[in-house]
Amino acid sequence: MACAIALVFLATVRIVSTYNVFSHTFDEPAHLACGMEWLNKGTYVWEPQHPPLSRVAVALGPYLSGVRVSDQVNGKLPLSFIFVEGNQLLDTDHNYDLTLGLARAGTLPFFWLACAVVYFWSRRYFSRAVAVIALALFTFLPPILAHAGLATTDMALTAFLGATFLCGMIWLEEPTWKHAILFSVSGALMVLSKFSCLVFLPAAAGLALLWYYAVERPSLRAIGRRILELLPQLAVAVLLALFIIWAGYRFSYGKVYFTSIKLPFPELFAGIKQVIEHNETGHTGYLLGERRTKGFWYFYEVALAVKTPLAFLAVMGYGIWLSWRKQPALRRLYVPFCFSAAILLVGAFSSINIGIRHVLPIYIGFSLLAAVAVVRLLEAGQTRRWVHVGVVALMVWFTASSLFSHPDYLPYFNELAGSQPEKILVDSDLDWGQDMKRAGARLREVHAPDVAFVSNIVADLTDEFGFPPTKGFRPSVPVAGWNLVSITKWKEMRLGLYETYLDAPLWPDKYMQMIGVPGVPQPERIGKGMLLWYFPPQ
Repeated sequence: MACAIALVFLATVRIVSTYNVFSHTFDEPAHLACGMEWLNKGTYVWEPQHPPLSRVAVALGPYLSGVRVSDQVNGKLPLSFIFVEGNQLLDTDHNYDLTLGLARAGTLPFFWLACAVVYFWSRRYFSRAVAVIALALFTFLPPILAHAGLATTDMALTAFLGATFLCGMIWLEEPTWKHAILFSVSGALMVLSKFSCLVFLPAAAGLALLWYYAVERPSLRAIGRRILELLPQLAVAVLLALFIIWAGYRFSYGKVYFTSIKLPFPELFAGIKQVIEHNETGHTGYLLGERRTKGFWYFYEVALAVKTPLAFLAVMGYGIWLSWRKQPALRRLYVPFCFSAAILLVGAFSSINIGIRHVLPIYIGFSLLAAVAVVRLLEAGQTRRWVHVGVVALMVWFTASSLFSHPDYLPYFNELAGSQPEKILVDSDLDWGQDMKRAGARLREVHAPDVAFVSNIVADLTDEFGFPPTKGFRPSVPVAGWNLVSITKWKEMRLGLYETYLDAPLWPDKYMQMIGVPGVPQPERIGKGMLLWYFPPQ
């Protein structure tokens, strides 16, 4: 347990140390504004597409420090106004860094819970050694560290989806009232975290149960008898979960879109409707140089391949192979595999492909698979020394890749991505607006009198980040002087080669192909997600 606590503490220090390095990302102001509406106004109608739990958590710190939403905030304001209001909240009394840090600290409890799920799942079904190694792997993964340090919803989903799945397994094995209540509470909080859980959990549970049935071959009579035994506890668990969800929506009551009857938590039904409509409409996404609005079935597989340290992928692959082995010691290994594989499978049908963060819970199951693989390899290394040396080398490589990526966990890519990862992924995997502080500092260093730049986040560039006066782009050619380019704005926020958003630059396509050519202005990379050029007036 001491090792586990030390690992979580180290990861927490690494996460907190990034708070003041990065500017707010695209979604953070919106989450803060909606959470503040819940706390300050006692309503949750502005943007119900995301449930309130994580939003309230990130708004709580700023709220206790005295930050409040403006009087005009209500559900009748345009949806886009949440970004403006959220940015104003961040800059209340010009305490931008403090308010943003307090908001991001609201995500830490969800990270700690996710760590607890990894540790206790591994310890219960495998061993203490597996538990410690799984936790070490999980807390060193750059995508986990990245999203544990942002005021968003993804870490809450990761924590409570994993907790609900684990509590459900324990309840099925030991159907006590205590376990039923834990399953109920964690399930309710999962629903209050992010609506994608409503697809992820049934898919993960269904795949695991199918595997169990295929291997164990229980009789239908035994299955029916078991269901009847669980029904009383299940009924109470469902009622308790519904009550907790209702409390999460402040016991709201009103009409919903599919009936004229008033029901509890109408915002939940409105939010689910928005998610379904969003997925049907699609969302502009980018992968391997191509833009689509209806998604790529292989998006998350590619993201996993390039956003995860290669050493982790290697031992994880061995763990997946072990899960198919019919050995008594590995009998439970199929469960974490089914948990993560089902989430990836669901992702293949999503039209919203804007970051690996949307399937972040996969790293819980994959960390368990990798940890079991590491332990098995270390055991094999007792008789074959080269195996022992190889697994130690992999773990050193993994640790180094994590430590050397600090503090840029969000735009982390492994060696497969090369020097221009924007050829593969952008958006929240590379440039989510987090490098504005760095860009402002660099522009001050070069004494830029102005800069051609269009931001992909809502922000007061001058007051918050020290930018000089900004001017817009001409899509086809750069302007004379300093040109700052958001990689996401360049790569993703355009519809085609000739049909573009008015403020999306196309000219970097040409100049990025001439890197190293004498006499051609060369770009400077700001952080990982922005490019800065200087073009002489002539």
